[in-house]
Amino acid sequence: MRQFLGSFAIGLIFGLGLVISIMINPLKVLSFLDVAGDWDPSLALVMGSALFVTWVGYRFVLRRPAPVLAPSFSLPTKRDIDMRLVGGAAIFGIGWGMVGFCPGPAITALAVGESQVLYFGIAMIMGMVITRWLLALSDRAKQPA
Repeated sequence: MRQFLGSFAIGLIFGLGLVISIMINPLKVLSFLDVAGDWDPSLALVMGSALFVTWVGYRFVLRRPAPVLAPSFSLPTKRDIDMRLVGGAAIFGIGWGMVGFCPGPAITALAVGESQVLYFGIAMIMGMVITRWLLALSDRAKQPA
């Protein structure tokens, strides 16, 4: 229960940060991406602040023998750049540039009653299902008969 409450609190803080920084508004994000037009650099400040907080947080947290609410740290071990990573990043970036939403702000926007985000959510879920299906097909094709 403590882990659930901790995760909920952290998610709530993250969501509040997205609301306060207006990153749940897709026009704000699209204005950042429009460098040839009416460019709004505020997203760079939000991302830079988030990276700084994360960097500082990791310096303190990783000195501990274990997390406060879990038996061990769960850090990524894979460090190589492969086609799945590049392809996923490209699809993410294209989708973000087309609609101005990524999953975190979209879920937050849904929680505050933004109805247009429903279409994004449906498309995101469909994309996840199709991706899993294509990866399963690819894995089966790689296995010897």
